[in-house]
Amino acid sequence: MVKNKTVWKMATVLFASMMATSVMAAGEANPNNESLAKEGVKLEHAAENVAPNAYNVPKEGGQQALNYVNQPPLVPHSVAGMQVTKNVNQCLNCHSAENSRVTGATRISPTHFMDRDGKISANASPRRYFCLQCHVPQTDAKAIVPNEFKPLPGYGQ
Repeated sequence: MVKNKTVWKMATVLFASMMATSVMAAGEANPNNESLAKEGVKLEHAAENVAPNAYNVPKEGGQQALNYVNQPPLVPHSVAGMQVTKNVNQCLNCHSAENSRVTGATRISPTHFMDRDGKISANASPRRYFCLQCHVPQTDAKAIVPNEFKPLPGYGQ
């Protein structure tokens, strides 16, 4: 029984010291925290803790030109609130081969039905199922960093 109490006390002390260390480290994780505090800026209002402004997504718009060959096309509408999970992909409500004929939406590419071995399936390949991994909404946002991408010669702009 004495051994159990000793082990329990040691575990409690170890846990408490780990928690104290992690709390201290969290305050020191950002080297700007100290200078922000001196300026009177509350850390929860610091620039890196504030979500960027939302940008306007066209309600209905034409497709923007692609920057390079095989670039995934940009989405010309908002995707806010659209569910894309392992069980549901609301993009396919309009863009599947069957529904695109009715909705007039762009049909997903035949390449999205190929698996990694090149075999074609009747359903979208799991590796191409999560549309927003490659396709993003076009916006009026300015580039955060300059785009210095240059396509290989012969592949156009």
